[in-house]
Amino acid sequence: MNKAENITNPDLRVRLSDIRIGENGLFPKERLRRLILPLIIEQSLAVTIGMADTVMVSAAGEAAISGVSLVDQINILIISVFSALTTGGAVVSAQYMGRDDKKSASLAAKQLLWVCTLITVIIAAVCILFNNRILGFIYGAVEADVMSSAEIYFYLTALAFPAIGIYNSCAALFRSMGNSRITLVISLLMNLINIGGNALLIYGFSMGVAGAALATLISRVIGAGIILFLICSQRRVGQNEYRVERLLSPEPNPGMIKSILAVGLPNGAEGGMFQVGKLLVANLITSFGTASIAANAVSNTLCGFAIIPGAALGLALVTVIGQCVGARDYRQATGYTFKIMGYIYLFGGITNLFLFLVGPVLVGFFNISVEAREMSTEIIRLYATLAAVFWPLSFSLPNALRAAGDARMTMIISIFSMWVFRIGFSYLLCVFFDFGLNGVWYAMYIDWIFRGSVFVLRFLSGRWKTKSVIK
Repeated sequence: MNKAENITNPDLRVRLSDIRIGENGLFPKERLRRLILPLIIEQSLAVTIGMADTVMVSAAGEAAISGVSLVDQINILIISVFSALTTGGAVVSAQYMGRDDKKSASLAAKQLLWVCTLITVIIAAVCILFNNRILGFIYGAVEADVMSSAEIYFYLTALAFPAIGIYNSCAALFRSMGNSRITLVISLLMNLINIGGNALLIYGFSMGVAGAALATLISRVIGAGIILFLICSQRRVGQNEYRVERLLSPEPNPGMIKSILAVGLPNGAEGGMFQVGKLLVANLITSFGTASIAANAVSNTLCGFAIIPGAALGLALVTVIGQCVGARDYRQATGYTFKIMGYIYLFGGITNLFLFLVGPVLVGFFNISVEAREMSTEIIRLYATLAAVFWPLSFSLPNALRAAGDARMTMIISIFSMWVFRIGFSYLLCVFFDFGLNGVWYAMYIDWIFRGSVFVLRFLSGRWKTKSVIK
C-alpha cells in the first residue's frame, strides 16, 4: 500500500495489519503524548472543578442547585452548537496541516472565528431578551423558587456566550495543530478564577446563584481574551504552526466557509438535537419532584468524571485523524483510531472503576436530601459499569469519522438513536412502566448500545475514507 492513498480510489478495507503504527508515523509516541496528556488533565480539571462548582452552589439549597442544573441543560445545548462549528473549523485546519498548507490553515481559522463570533452574539441576544419566556416554555412546571434561581443564572451566563464561542474556536484551532498545552494552561486559569469567584461571591457576599453565574462569566471572558491574543500573536507559542493574521479584516472565503459548515452544520444539528432531546427528558424529570432533579444533577456531575479519557482522547482523534486524512494516509488514520480507542478503554476502565467504588462517598459532599443521595448512588454504580463498555463507541469513535469528513452519517445515526431510544424509551419506561428517574438513565444506556454498534460497523466499512472536506 502506498503511504498516501488516492482519495478517488482508496482501499476501503479495514485490516488487522493497519493497527500497527511505527515511530515513523505522523504522530510518533512523543508527539502523541504531548497532545494527549494536556487534554486529559484539562478535561479532569473541568470535571473536578465543575463538581466543586456544583457543591458550592448546593450551599444555597436544593432549589438553587436544581435551578442551575436546569439552566445548564439549556446552556449545554447552546454551547454544543458552538462546539460543533469549532469542530468543523478544527477538521478543516487539521486536514490543511496534514497537507502542510499552513497558509490555508490560517485563513480557515479566521473564517471560523468570524462565523462563530457572529452566531454566538445573535444567540446571546435572543437568550437575554427572552429569558423568562424560554425558561417558562421549557420548564413551566417547576416550583417558583427553582424558576427564580434559573432565571438569574440564565441571564448572567448568557452574557458569556460570545466569550465561549471565541474560546472554543481558538482552543479547537490550537488542538488542530497538536498544541493542547495552551488550552490546558488557560483552562486551569479559568477554573481557578471561577472557583475563587464562587468562594468569594457565594460564601463571602452570600450572592448564591448570582454569585456562581458572575464567577463563571468573569472566568470565561478572561479566558477568551487570553487565547484570542495568543492565536493572533506574532510570537511562536508552544508548538503552534500558524497564527490568525489581520483578524479585524474578515477576508471571507466562501469555499472555506462551506468546508467548515460541511462538518460543522451536521455536527451542530447532531449536537443540537441531542441536547434538545436531553431538555425534553429534563422536563420529564421535573415532574418527579425537586429530589429527583437534584439527584439527576449530582449524578450528571459525578458521572462526568468517568468519561474524562473518552472526552479528552476524542478531541485528540479530531487532530490526529484530520491530519492523517489531509495527508491522504488512510492506513495511519485507521491505525491511530485503533490505538487511541485502546487508550480510551484502558484509562476509561480505571476512571469508571474509581467512580463505582468512590462515587457513593462523593455524593455525601453535596447538600441534598437523603432520598436524592440514595437515588444518585444507585444511578452512579450502574452508569460506571455500562459506560466502561459502551460510551467510547458511542461518543469517542464518531470523532474519527467526523475528522475524516463523514459528519453527515454520524448526524443521521445520532439523531435517530436519540429520538427513538433515549427520548422514546424515557417516556415509555417512565410514564407507562413507572420507573421514575431510573427510567431516563435506562433509556440512555439503550441509546448507547444502538449508536455504538452502528458506528463500529460504519468505521469497519471504510466508507469514511471517501469523505475528505478539502480538495
